[in-house]
Amino acid sequence: MEAGTAVLLSSSDVGAKDFPMPAEFLTLRIPRRLLNEIAAKPEDTLARPIPENTEALRVLVDYAQLTLKNRHLASPELRRLFTAHIHDLVGLAVGATRDAEIVAYGRGMRAARLQAAKAFIARHSGRPELSVRSVATHLGVTPRYVHTLFATEGTSFTASVIERRLDRAHQALVDPRRAGRTISMIAFAAGFSNVSHFNRTYRRRFGRTPSETRHDSLRI
Repeated sequence: MEAGTAVLLSSSDVGAKDFPMPAEFLTLRIPRRLLNEIAAKPEDTLARPIPENTEALRVLVDYAQLTLKNRHLASPELRRLFTAHIHDLVGLAVGATRDAEIVAYGRGMRAARLQAAKAFIARHSGRPELSVRSVATHLGVTPRYVHTLFATEGTSFTASVIERRLDRAHQALVDPRRAGRTISMIAFAAGFSNVSHFNRTYRRRFGRTPSETRHDSLRI
């Protein structure tokens, strides 16, 4: 197996894994009964490497690692939903049945792509040139699909970007280590290209101006 590939194995079969060098790997277990329901020919895929460039595999690994890293599984309901999404993506990676594929793209794949879009926004929100097209290119989908992802949560791409930028700005304003920076410097660093627009949106979000936030935090 090459780095980044995956393989479907049976837990009921005795076997061993040899690694010629230190390695990290992600192990997911799925009941055979469930796999038989969602995969077209699960037995045919046993012990056959799944290439790294398989879209569903890349989305599966990123979704699992990001969710576990950020500890987004605080409630039983979230854990059940996460499990369902993982099953969807496993099915797509090994070859889902037609019915399972439809469900998977509308549930697990959509949830994973939305999370990936949010993560991309979080990493690049400080860049004024961040656009829906750049997110779509990163995900390998169309800009219209990105808009649809955010619409399923009752929000929009633009609102999500502004929300993230406001959070970045707020964190900077209450950070005493950045007390020497002007309001405009903080606004531009957060990704805003217009200070007046920043002041208006900040006040709507936090109920006070950026200057008032800084004044209160320094006073404390």
